[in-house]
Amino acid sequence: MSTPAPTDPQVPSKDASSQQGSTPIVPPFEERLRMFWEKNAKTVYAVVAAVLIAILAKGGWEYYQQEQERGVQADYAAASTPEKLKTFISQHPGHVLSGVASLRLADEAYSAAKYTDAQLEYQHAVDILKSGPFLSRARLGLAVSKLVGGQKAEGEEKLKQLANDVSVIKPVRAEAAFHYATAALDAGRADDAAKYLDLASTVDQAGVWAQRAMMLRATLPVPAGAPADVSTKPAAKP
Repeated sequence: MSTPAPTDPQVPSKDASSQQGSTPIVPPFEERLRMFWEKNAKTVYAVVAAVLIAILAKGGWEYYQQEQERGVQADYAAASTPEKLKTFISQHPGHVLSGVASLRLADEAYSAAKYTDAQLEYQHAVDILKSGPFLSRARLGLAVSKLVGGQKAEGEEKLKQLANDVSVIKPVRAEAAFHYATAALDAGRADDAAKYLDLASTVDQAGVWAQRAMMLRATLPVPAGAPADVSTKPAAKP
């Protein structure tokens, strides 16, 4: 039986040569970066350009909006007559200043006893103004114009809603409560009137409507069964 020839340590075996030849050669980082850039340069440029365009578009839109708002404010400031206010409203429908313009027109119509016109303008203001004191003011004007314009039941209901709405500013709540109380008193509902006069005098204690409510409340008869005022009782004999 023959024995294999001894392997020369200086001559690499076939297995070792094949193992060394199969090991991948990883290019350096700089080379990988160059290869990536050559492959994806167009994509990178496109993404950067899109980002820049978006930034410029956003800035341009905000600038445009600011300029538009300045123009609307200037138009409102120039609307010094009812005709100009109506023109402003037609040119800027839905803008908050159109709601304020309608409120001004409504107040003028109410002062001229044109209650139907006042109701229309107050309602238009309510539809545009979403929050804040102007909305409360428009709701109050609508309620009062309905009350004095012949729609008493609807006007009273709106006044009650305002008086009991804690989101409404206190002076408007107090005024609504006072107007409702006077309407209830005219209709012979003294107890109902007293309730809302008390509300008017407490919801805005430092306001003018609280003072008027307290003065009117003092003229009402004391309800039956109510405790007597201790200040009017005779002093006990010693």
